[in-house]
Amino acid sequence: MWFTLPSIALANNKENPTAVAPAVRMSRDKVNTILCLVLVVATLACYNSVVHNGYTNFDDNGYITENVHVQAGLTWSTVKWSFSSFYVGNWHPLTWLSHALDYQIFKLNPVGSHYVNVLFHTANAVLLFLLLETATGMTWPSLVVAALFALHPMNVESVAWASERKNVLSMFFFLLTMHAYGFYARKTSWQRFLLVAFLFALGLMAKPEIVTLPFVLLLWDYWPLERMGGTSDGMRGAEIQSRSLSTLVFEKTPLFLLSATSAVITLLAQESGHAVRGASTRVRFGNALVAYTRYLGKAFWPDRLAVMYPHPGRLLPNWQIAASVVLLVIVTALVLYRSDRRYLAVGWFWLLGTLVPVIGLVQVGVQAMADRYAYLSFIGLFICLVWACADITKNYKVQGVWLAVSAAAILATLGLVTRHQIGYWKNSETLWRHALAVTDMNYPAHDALARALADQGRVDEAIAEYKAAGRLHAYPSSELVSIGLYELGHDHVQDAIEELKQAVNAAENRTLRANALGCLGFAFLHAHDINDATLSYAAALQQNARDPGALFGSGLLDERSGDQASAAMRISQAMQIRSSDVGYLLLAEMLRRAGQDAAAENAQAEAARLSQNLPEARRSVAKLLDLIAVPNN
Repeated sequence: MWFTLPSIALANNKENPTAVAPAVRMSRDKVNTILCLVLVVATLACYNSVVHNGYTNFDDNGYITENVHVQAGLTWSTVKWSFSSFYVGNWHPLTWLSHALDYQIFKLNPVGSHYVNVLFHTANAVLLFLLLETATGMTWPSLVVAALFALHPMNVESVAWASERKNVLSMFFFLLTMHAYGFYARKTSWQRFLLVAFLFALGLMAKPEIVTLPFVLLLWDYWPLERMGGTSDGMRGAEIQSRSLSTLVFEKTPLFLLSATSAVITLLAQESGHAVRGASTRVRFGNALVAYTRYLGKAFWPDRLAVMYPHPGRLLPNWQIAASVVLLVIVTALVLYRSDRRYLAVGWFWLLGTLVPVIGLVQVGVQAMADRYAYLSFIGLFICLVWACADITKNYKVQGVWLAVSAAAILATLGLVTRHQIGYWKNSETLWRHALAVTDMNYPAHDALARALADQGRVDEAIAEYKAAGRLHAYPSSELVSIGLYELGHDHVQDAIEELKQAVNAAENRTLRANALGCLGFAFLHAHDINDATLSYAAALQQNARDPGALFGSGLLDERSGDQASAAMRISQAMQIRSSDVGYLLLAEMLRRAGQDAAAENAQAEAARLSQNLPEARRSVAKLLDLIAVPNN
């Protein structure tokens, strides 16, 4: 059966659930301890292969491998930065500090970061089991929900992705808050509520996605705590007193204030990181409705999971929106109709409600949905399904052995799929190639794969992926400039010129247009097209007289024409705006040729001060001088 003997004894004692015989209570505690160990072993066995994975270029660079603040370790300076920074469009100081602690212990060894995520996930599975078992007195349904949470493939992204530490960390404090709330509900006091608020605040500082927790607690009041009236089949009894809805809402006012504060800070952080995307109401709400049904589909059939599901935008068919509305309305009506099964309403509205901040009503990023957003939400769905199965099998007197075999088969299958899914997170290339294999029109995946290939020096493959991304999505001017310069740096001169021309046309303001024109002039120099280079630099300076690239390029052309004084003046102006070792070495050469030896020595000294590799900088200057050399007739 779904119940252990101790659970039945507890559930049947309606007047006082705690008045269970010591031997039975001891037996129950022993059983729970053993089951917690089973959960730990199963989760660690399932996720152990994560130790073979490295970091990826999906945020791991910004969060870990290229973050100088994190790599300073746990210092007072890191603490101040963590609490004051909106870096990468987020405010989650506790997450930054956890990464800093990782670096202090493991340096840049990815095994450490990955396994800490696994340990948090394992702890979360145990906390979830104990939370449900304590609140309901039902051991086996609680275990199955926790095991589904531990082994479901949708949660791989939250665990196997090093920089998604914020998800497993915030869930850890979310579940601790739920435990503290159960402690508070047994005997209300301001000291106990202060613990609830404190743990909630820590969770928000790990990831603000848990802002819905006060609403989840209201659901928890409805079932299993039953603080909103009704008959007790869980914790309530004499331990927990019934309250009116208004009283229950009012007591959570501090939690609602914490949620509101976190929401405001999050919006400010995301706007500072330009993460909020504009979209029409039809696009945002349409995608949100379809995303709900897609999450349900992934829960039951976790196939074709990807790190990035591209947003369909205006291409989303109306029939998908309509079908999603029908499905959601039907399920909601059935849940409300079976009001005698309170867990149905709690589980269903837990799913719907906790997805609201991330469902896309305010579009952040370019994804239509994300596996990591199901980490919290699917708990509600699992509660719905498992408790419904427990009721059905109890009513039809299904033998416990069949339930155990069925549950074990489902969990084993999910565990195998999860282990397979973890392998796709081995490195950036495997991650993005898999995303492209299971999704369509995925320009972010093409772009990220291009960057991964570029880091490996696979130039032609990288450029092909950049072009594939460009065919699906109009790159902004700044990114087109980066692609053009990458092609130029690998001797794809004509391709670079075409990319930079597109960058000029895509520029949204004079500053961006000047930058693109300056880079275009440099590409024309590489093509030995002096006339077009001159025109590009002149056009750039008309757009922005202080564009450093255009000033630098114009100085090179002045040197080519023999006007060393003008060349030195322009390059000096460029260095005042954006200094570099190569620029100061070139300036020193121009000044020497102009007969200004003292100024040349000063420029040489400044180059030495700035440079991390002076011989390489000198080689770059030699290449530039060769580029503008006048050919002998």
